[in-house]
Formats: sequence, C-alpha cells, structure tokens
Amino acid sequence: MVQIDGFKFIDGGVCAAKGFVAGGINAHVKKNSKKNDLAIVYCETMCNAAALYTQNKVKGAPITVTKKHLENGKAQAVVVNSGNANTCNANGIEIAEGMCELTAKALGLSADDIIVASTGVIGQQMTMEPFNDNIPALAKTLSADGWNAACEAIMTTDTRKKMFAVEFELDGKTCHIGGMSKGSGMINPNMATMLGFVTTDVSITSAMLDKALRTVNAVTYNMVSVDGDTSTNDTLAIMASGLAGNNEISAEGEAFDKFVKGLYAVMMNLARETARDGEGATRLMECIVTNAPTQKDAQVVAKSVISSSLLKAAIFAADANWGRILCAIGYADADFDISKVSVDLASKAGKIAVCENGAGVDFSEDEAYKILSEDEIQILVDLHESGNGEATAWGCDLTYDYVKINAEYRS
Repeated sequence: MVQIDGFKFIDGGVCAAKGFVAGGINAHVKKNSKKNDLAIVYCETMCNAAALYTQNKVKGAPITVTKKHLENGKAQAVVVNSGNANTCNANGIEIAEGMCELTAKALGLSADDIIVASTGVIGQQMTMEPFNDNIPALAKTLSADGWNAACEAIMTTDTRKKMFAVEFELDGKTCHIGGMSKGSGMINPNMATMLGFVTTDVSITSAMLDKALRTVNAVTYNMVSVDGDTSTNDTLAIMASGLAGNNEISAEGEAFDKFVKGLYAVMMNLARETARDGEGATRLMECIVTNAPTQKDAQVVAKSVISSSLLKAAIFAADANWGRILCAIGYADADFDISKVSVDLASKAGKIAVCENGAGVDFSEDEAYKILSEDEIQILVDLHESGNGEATAWGCDLTYDYVKINAEYRS
C-alpha cells in the first residue's frame, strides 16, 4: 500500500463511508462455484453518483441499463454478479433490468436508482434463476461488516481482494472514501477498470463527482495494463451519501482538490493491486517517466513500457534486457529525443543504471538479476526534455500461468 500524506488508511472498504452497507452470497451464477458471486452495496440515503464505462464497441447489457439509470446523477444501490458477463446475450437487457427490479423490491427502492454490473465469461447464456431467490436473501443480510463478502463476490480469476479506504477532514468534518475493484485478466482499461465501486460520505454534487472521477481515473486505472485487452464490461462507479456533513462541494477549489487527492489515494492503490494480481503474475512492474515535454507524453511512454509483452516476459525471468525497454519507449507515440533517454532498474534490493543517452552502459548482470528478482520492480525512465511531464504506469510480468489460466477460462 502506498501512503498519501494527509490521509489515514482504514478498514471498511465500500462500507467505510457513513450510510453504506454491503454483502455477498453464493448464487451459483457459474455452475459448481463455491465462492460468493453476487453482491449488493446499499446506502440508507439517495446518493449523488457518477460512472465511467468501457470504450469497447461490444458492451455488456448492464452498462446499457446503468447508463440509463445514472442519467439523473443519482443512485442508492449497486447489484453485481461474477461468473457471467451478461454480454452478447439476446436477453441481456431483460436480465440486467430484472436484477435491478429484484434488488429494488427487496430494498424498497426504485429500480431506476440501482447500478447493475456483471463480470465473467462473455457470450454465455444467462437466466434469472440465480437471482430470483438469492437477491432477496442477500438483501436481508446487508451490514457494515459486509465489505469483505461483497468484494469476494466480484472476483473471477483474481487471487486477492482489492479494497482500500481512507479517512480525512473537510470543513472540520471527518470524511471517508472507500472502494473495491476486481480485475486480473482482460485488463487494458479505457476509461475504467473491469469493475470498480467507490463510496464516500463527502457532500459533493454529481457534476463535481463526475469531474473528480474522470481526473483521477486518467492517472490510475487508465495507467494499468495486464494483457492489452480492453474488457467489454468495464464499469467504474462512485456514490456519495453526503452524510459527513461538510459544506457541499459544487465547484473547484481547496475542498475539491482534497477530495480528488483522497480519491487518488484509494484508486491508485486499487490500480496497483490490479496490476500486481494480473493473471499468473509474479511481479508488479511500475514504470515512472520523468522530464517529458508534457504529462501526456509521459503517460504514453510509461504505458508503452509496461504493455510490452517482450519486456513482461524478460521481467518474469529477472532478465535485465533493457533493449526491450528502449524498444517500447521508441514506438510510443510521444514527442522526445531518444538519444537523451536514460533508464534505471530498481527494487528494494537496489538500483542500477542500464542505459544513458539512449545507449547501454556497463552494469553487473548479477546485481541486476538480484534487483529484478524482487516482487515489485521499478523501471525509471528519464526523457531529459525541457518539460516537466511525469507519469506512472503499472503492469506485471508475463508467465506460463497466464496462458494456462486463459486456455482453461471457460472450464
């Protein structure tokens, strides 16, 4: 976990913020499943809300329904399943709307005030059978302690739960932001992650909530890649109960900036964990680019480096094949002089220079191997341009297990 000054990390996930409860249950969405695969997050009051979605032309039916429900910037609950993406199904809209209707009836809400999401196998037939009894049963168990069960329910090939929450002050009021997300494979976010849900008790308008979400997403989830595939079901949603009692944030300023920083603390750590938990991964790759002409140039270069399959394979072997880093930098669509570029490799085992002025330098292969054998690797790229653009991107190594997991995904 990366600490951020001024923000205290606490337990609670999506239930850390005032007014929110959650829960998860095994609804057997996927036959023979032995884990929770259905979750609900509910707030005791109507929330201002915003969401971002995949840019894939193929979109899961829940996205169509959720977009419609959030046209007014309001929501009070989330219902989400894993095990079946509800994508490319003739009855997909009917299923997504049916999930909302069942949840609404169980919680005494309007179906239009519910966010719905699904993740899992694409193009598999789906029925309402797993939800007819299990949604009402789950609704009766929601509690402030249900954040763990809810997080488990959204996992597919994930090997670890991804949950963070922070506490901070605004206008003398104690405020909270908490979140959970899932994603391990088919990760190359384009406006969102596979599934992410954030809750807060900060009082903030829907418009400013949307602005904050877009701002932070651009430097967190959008800077992650596991395998270069953009999911059909990417959904990142945030709900704000306003129960902290701060003065409502309705414009940019000091309060908005602090909220954005808190949101970054949660989403950046969720994004890092998404990369760390890439399917079959053994190492987290973090590429930090400095002294780029612009932030956009830095982002393009950093994302290019962590997306290189050749580099990812080299990192798996702890091989300091720095030429693959230069290659990935070189085909990045950014403005810089490659002859000025320097690259260092670093981890808790040390730091070593492998490239200066676009060319290799003498270094100890044994020392480099030791550095690259740690579970968190930093690739430090200095473009040495006159601008002050900086960016960080996160990825993971490419292992034999990635192929095995995806070869057997439907089974």
